[in-house]
Amino acid sequence: MNETLPPCPQCAGVYTYEMGALLVCPECGHEWEASGAGASGENTEQATGKVVKDSVGNVLADGDTVTVVRTLKVKGSPTGIKAGTKVRNIRLVDGVDGHDIDCKVDGFGPMQLKSSVVKKA
Repeated sequence: MNETLPPCPQCAGVYTYEMGALLVCPECGHEWEASGAGASGENTEQATGKVVKDSVGNVLADGDTVTVVRTLKVKGSPTGIKAGTKVRNIRLVDGVDGHDIDCKVDGFGPMQLKSSVVKKA
């Protein structure tokens, strides 16, 4: 049995146990995430300290709509993505080489973008 489990954040009971990805207190019945983010009600991105901002400093979140601020070259496409193109329903990811937005661009399909080339719409 793992003896390094934290006490219950609600009643401070020491008899916590793991049930899948959750920690459970048998004394009060409180359940929370093992990472501790669920106990304080914070978003997991805020708990890890990772905040993604667009080109003008607005904080981005999953599901936001953004606008491309400059024309982007796309490998294999003669035209590229023009400035002013709206991209809906973005997802924030830990991408490769600074690409932290996963999205579908109309006319181009799924791709990853850098947050420095978009602004929140």
